[in-house]
Amino acid sequence: MTREELIKIMPEFNLIEDKSLRENTISVWEEAVNYRNWTAEELFGIPFTLLADNVKIMFLEHVQTVCKMCVACDEVLTEAYGDRKTPINRDILVAGALLCDVGKLMEYDKENGKVVKSKHGEYLRHPFSGVGLCFKYNIPDEVMHLIAVHSHEGDKFGRSPEAIILNHADFIDFDLVKYH
Repeated sequence: MTREELIKIMPEFNLIEDKSLRENTISVWEEAVNYRNWTAEELFGIPFTLLADNVKIMFLEHVQTVCKMCVACDEVLTEAYGDRKTPINRDILVAGALLCDVGKLMEYDKENGKVVKSKHGEYLRHPFSGVGLCFKYNIPDEVMHLIAVHSHEGDKFGRSPEAIILNHADFIDFDLVKYH
């Protein structure tokens, strides 16, 4: 998949105002997509989790929805509390939301037309793979923190304000999949 195709299917990259962070975030995605040669069609067809049966929400939908929920949460808090609100770095929040599940593109594999957990995924869940990949592209520590602590792996580690928002947005979407 080309960089241009990736940007076209993920317009949320443009929510990151810092050009360097935006470009590096796209580069992480580009490498993760090309790791197993995922196509755009496949990205729209990958279940967002392999931890539940009969998942009807797809990977790309989940990533985009969680990103939008994070932005909406920050907007509601700003509207409600104004200057009294805990400061949130929107670029860090959006980059973290877009990158928190990118490691799934390494954790998953294709086998006989199905998406399955890869050998890599048996040993390393996506938060670890995602953070590892981010080091290569100079993603800031503040963003890697969000990736590292967005899931249960981060439950015993302190979370930044941005990580708190991301963790809750991610689990809203994840927990609701049980009710399909």
